[in-house]
Amino acid sequence: MKKRLSALVAACLLGIAAPAMAQAPASAPDVAGQPPGAAPDAARGTEAAHASGGASEHATPHYPLEKPQLLNWSFAGPFGHWDLGQLQRGLKVYKEVCSACHSMNLVSFRNFTALGYSDAQVRALAAEYQITDPAPNAQGEMFQRPGIPADRLPSPFPNPEAAAAALGGAHPPDLSLIAKARAVERGFPTFVFDIFTQYAEGGPDYIHSLLTGYGRTPPEGMVINPGTYYNPHFIAGPALAMAPPLSDGQVTYDDGAPQTVDQYSRDVSAFLMWAAEPHLVERKATGFVVMIFLIGFAIMLALVKKRVWAGTPH
Repeated sequence: MKKRLSALVAACLLGIAAPAMAQAPASAPDVAGQPPGAAPDAARGTEAAHASGGASEHATPHYPLEKPQLLNWSFAGPFGHWDLGQLQRGLKVYKEVCSACHSMNLVSFRNFTALGYSDAQVRALAAEYQITDPAPNAQGEMFQRPGIPADRLPSPFPNPEAAAAALGGAHPPDLSLIAKARAVERGFPTFVFDIFTQYAEGGPDYIHSLLTGYGRTPPEGMVINPGTYYNPHFIAGPALAMAPPLSDGQVTYDDGAPQTVDQYSRDVSAFLMWAAEPHLVERKATGFVVMIFLIGFAIMLALVKKRVWAGTPH
């Protein structure tokens, strides 16, 4: 009985498969739309394309095209400190140049007392700006008033859409945390040593290199889109929409510091690092004290263990 059922099922399957096989053309095209006779040529063409494109694949650029220049910063290392004169110059560069496009929404005027300014100077600086009060007046209308130390630095545009519309579709990023948000990977084994040197200067190094990296000629064959500017230090491509923002003599320094693009870039980079991590120096000092304490505590535990268990056989 089982043999008969098996034979009946096999006959049914053969009967279904036979018409389908009969309807299939003798030379059905493949998925590429090529007849079977052309398949070897297509395969050879694909292999040739891969062979010819291998060099270009290996030549694909990785951004940034040039690594940032490593500079010596006063706040570098476990014993670093802020150079207040440099931070004040950086604030001036931001105020006179960068603030025309970029905001710093997380920085308040009162924070500038940490840069060595007095309360009177901070109040005078805040009063230079017109701030839209967060609360309406008695008539229910929003109004503007002179800034006070508790206010945040105002944005040059009312919203990101207005900024993009005014700047050709590019929305400039907020600079409050830019020194921590932008950095180039240093790779192995450098990052291992960075743990002990407390390296935190990747952002300032990148910002300085970006600001001083304009004016170079692109490599042969590289296409730069209209309205963008070639910069080999840009982390996201060969060019960016921001035009060169700095030029020699653009900002006047009162302390006799050089009025050059390199000096402007150094100063504003240090200022942006302070804005992103104002307690960097205090954190490093606290960490150093904690490490000394842990080392001493470990030595003490080892001596106590040796004394307590000295007479116990192991």
